[in-house]
Amino acid sequence: MICNFVVHDKCLKTVVSPCSSIAPTLVKVPVAHCWSEPIHFRRRYCNVCRKKLDDTWALKCEVCEYYVHVDCEDFVVPNCTDNATFVPEKTLPQVIQLHHWREGNLPTNSKCLVDKKTCWTGECLAGLRCEWCGYTVHASCVNRVPTTCTFGLLQPIMLPPTAVSIPRTEVPMEAIIGVQNRRKETLSRESRSISEEFPSTDTKLREVVEEPATRERSRDRDERDEEVVKVFDGNSSLRRRMFRLVTVSRSATVSEFLMAAMRAFHLPPLEDAKTYLTDAYSVEETELTDPLPVAKLTRRDGKRPAVFLREQGNDEGCIRVYPSRLGASVTHEQACLPVTSQTTVSNVITMALSKFGLNEAQADDYHLVEVMLDKGVSERVMECVERPWELLKAVARDSVRQMEMTRFYLQLSKDPHGPSIALFVGNLPPNLSQRQYEKILLEFLGGLKYSCIGPIYYEYGSMVITYEDSDLAVRAFYTLRESTHDDKNLLVMLLPNVQHNMIPEGVQPLLVFVNVKSGGCQGLELIHSFRKLLNPYQVFDLDNGGPLPGLYVFRQVKKYKILVCGGDGTIGWVLQCLDNVGQDSECQHPACAIVPLGTGNDLARVLRWGPGYNGGEDPINLLKDVIDAEDIRLDRWTVVFHIDEKVEDKQNQPNSTAGSTSEDNTQIFVMNNYFGIGIEAELCLDFHNAREENPNKFNSRLHNKGVYVKMGLRKMVSRKLCKDLHKEIRLEVDGKHVELPPLEGVIILNILSWGSGANPWGPEKDDQFNKPNHWDGHLEVVGVTGIVHLGQIQSGLRSAIRIAQGGHIRIKLNSELPVQVDGEPWNQAPGEVVVLKSALKATMLKKTSKSKLRRRNTEPSMVAGEQARLVEVRPDPASSHPL
Repeated sequence: MICNFVVHDKCLKTVVSPCSSIAPTLVKVPVAHCWSEPIHFRRRYCNVCRKKLDDTWALKCEVCEYYVHVDCEDFVVPNCTDNATFVPEKTLPQVIQLHHWREGNLPTNSKCLVDKKTCWTGECLAGLRCEWCGYTVHASCVNRVPTTCTFGLLQPIMLPPTAVSIPRTEVPMEAIIGVQNRRKETLSRESRSISEEFPSTDTKLREVVEEPATRERSRDRDERDEEVVKVFDGNSSLRRRMFRLVTVSRSATVSEFLMAAMRAFHLPPLEDAKTYLTDAYSVEETELTDPLPVAKLTRRDGKRPAVFLREQGNDEGCIRVYPSRLGASVTHEQACLPVTSQTTVSNVITMALSKFGLNEAQADDYHLVEVMLDKGVSERVMECVERPWELLKAVARDSVRQMEMTRFYLQLSKDPHGPSIALFVGNLPPNLSQRQYEKILLEFLGGLKYSCIGPIYYEYGSMVITYEDSDLAVRAFYTLRESTHDDKNLLVMLLPNVQHNMIPEGVQPLLVFVNVKSGGCQGLELIHSFRKLLNPYQVFDLDNGGPLPGLYVFRQVKKYKILVCGGDGTIGWVLQCLDNVGQDSECQHPACAIVPLGTGNDLARVLRWGPGYNGGEDPINLLKDVIDAEDIRLDRWTVVFHIDEKVEDKQNQPNSTAGSTSEDNTQIFVMNNYFGIGIEAELCLDFHNAREENPNKFNSRLHNKGVYVKMGLRKMVSRKLCKDLHKEIRLEVDGKHVELPPLEGVIILNILSWGSGANPWGPEKDDQFNKPNHWDGHLEVVGVTGIVHLGQIQSGLRSAIRIAQGGHIRIKLNSELPVQVDGEPWNQAPGEVVVLKSALKATMLKKTSKSKLRRRNTEPSMVAGEQARLVEVRPDPASSHPL
């Protein structure tokens, strides 16, 4: 009657799903969900009311598989996956990772781990899935699954939650993992406007305009002798004009009316409580005592009658106190403590320590935390003189539901996260001095002085500041987030802490970087998927500070891998940041894998990651490929541009974070893929300028390639800037002058993929050149004769002209010419260009072809090793519920 759960009589004994009215009370460690923006979902069911989400606004959690109607958001269960569970007293052998079961919305064709039968359905909310390992089971089979979770297929790259700690602050998870809250304020206001009413169904009703369908339903109710009544849950509900509608018979008794009102707010029958109804529109708000109260309700100005849900306060009762990560010595999950109106927080702490077996502990080392589970999870440290029972009575006057959703936790006063709370600050001007950065920060922070600053990433205008006090850190976080410098909002992130000693032997956590702007919406879809499959604290959005926050968080991890989701430019960005922070990290050269989201994706092609991710492959298969991939070295090269002293016009110099500039007009770039001069670079520059002018139009690979073709056709009939290029440059390879044939472009290759998969070097043949690769310490120099030749190379009809191979290249530019390094183009003034082997190293991951056919991780063949471990597990009735 409350949560819309339907079951056969014969299946009643196998039901494990708690009603939504009591589900919040079963959560031991409440964790708030991280909501997406409202959207329409197909073939999904609400985890609160269990009805379909089709054609209604709904939300999904960015971290777990929890779906909910916008109208049901107030009644969600705060049981998101706990992704940061580090406890200082526990060692790695003492860690036990439990499954985190979520009901319904299973992947298509999911199979039960126990009986190997299909356990998904599109007809209702059924079946269970572990949010960590992905195993799926029937609800009736869950007791036969071992309680310990091994993270399934992804265990080799999973960052265990027991290795992550986050500061104990009020900062929400969205700010820590960098999720942008995209929910539209207008829609939020609309869904809670004064004129709208919230019935127990999904349909919103308006009092102002009565539609014909509404009048028809009113006539039906009159014929059935029913009444629609507004129910307010306490004073808070009235202040916010928030109410829910219930339909009751005009002959309903007081108890029947009360049960209907409690169901509207997903409240169970309250034990040892005196809940009652009052007439909201009566002068003195009288309690409903008439045997048939509905007909006696006061009506005001023709509006629907209204009632208050109230709670009679007693002078004594019991409160439940939960231990909040007090270590392995605490065996009790909760304690029920008798209290009166005179019992203080100090008394409760003393009683709780005795109940939890911590008799020798000092009460001054602990505090009591009030936790409210209504509309998320909010915490407040209570003062020693406060009275918990009086607090509950005051909360009940405001809201009976909030009283039920209020609980107390015993917590160490000292934050187990430690005294160092790091804030990442970005969007400041690059290349200032430390003193200048500190001056800017202190102008915003005032008295909120940090303990230390550093590392400072000068070329990016970013840094990390550290606080010893959590309150100061939170105040600084919100202060800086609202600050601007040079008309740019500061970027501020509160960073988690990874305890490297809690990562099991053999596990190499995967640090995931996603460029959400690459590949249309594919980057956004991937980051959602990876946050669900992995620990969200190991997945970073490059739109929030770039790679630096993630690399800082992983700086003490001895061995880890990186997955870059983006184009060649994104990969170069990550490798460059690795160069800058490598000396300060335990793992200086983590191996990098690629999910190609860009237009060219040439490095991804060479390393067998494909020409471009199209969204058709299951993200878990992408992660499985990363686990199976093999390490391979990638040569990297330094490209030095030196401008002739007589050249005074420097307006066309590149403004890029990919290179550095010295005082003698020398610029240095790191090249991973290729370097071009002439017609090919000119075409790249035209495309770059067009994309800068209209970035929103360049959101698909097909469109981008079409623009390239159009620009190439225009070049065929336009003025040829690079004609007779061979007369404007002088080439030396390994100290030897190389005569050039008539050319319009020169390309220097480190990898044998260019221009979205073409191979300018061409197939192997007997000549004076060696077989090239990207780890032999040599570059390949080729030439193109014009735009037609470029098109023929990209279509595979011809190869470029082979010119030279070598490890040290010097080029003299006699005039201004277009150049590009790894797809970043500009017009280069006359001068000299030197390409030489870089001291910087890069280890990449090359995809192997071990398994061409993949099965879902929910199918029995993927978990065959678990079958031997399946035993009949008889759970303790007092243990937590699987949901």
